Amino acid sequence: YLPHPEERRGAARLEGWAKVELAETMDNEDGAHVYMLRCSDGSYYVGSARRGLERRLSEHNNGTYEGYTAKRLPVVIVWSEHFLNITDAIAVERQVKGWSRAKKEALIRGDFGALRAHAKRGGK
Repeated sequence: YLPHPEERRGAARLEGWAKVELAETMDNEDGAHVYMLRCSDGSYYVGSARRGLERRLSEHNNGTYEGYTAKRLPVVIVWSEHFLNITDAIAVERQVKGWSRAKKEALIRGDFGALRAHAKRGGK
């Protein structure tokens, strides 16, 4: 469950975990980013990056690692959050990976009402 925007206090929290705006972050920062990519086939990939989001996006698009995105290039970032605590980032990554496509798209849109509705219906 993600809180309504008013409950987020200026988009400063996701599931109770601290977030820092992307513009304020650097490659050598503490914590990690959780991100969602849209692949060339329209599918979504959720991952995390400890050494900077732009660097990780470049690694995906350069085919640095084999895996899900390697055969679905190019990829673009459609959502991301930065967490100061790596364990928080990993927990959110796992949570979002388990979501339905509809719920992921609600997160991308920032539609917190739809996120709640999908949670109440078990993602259906």
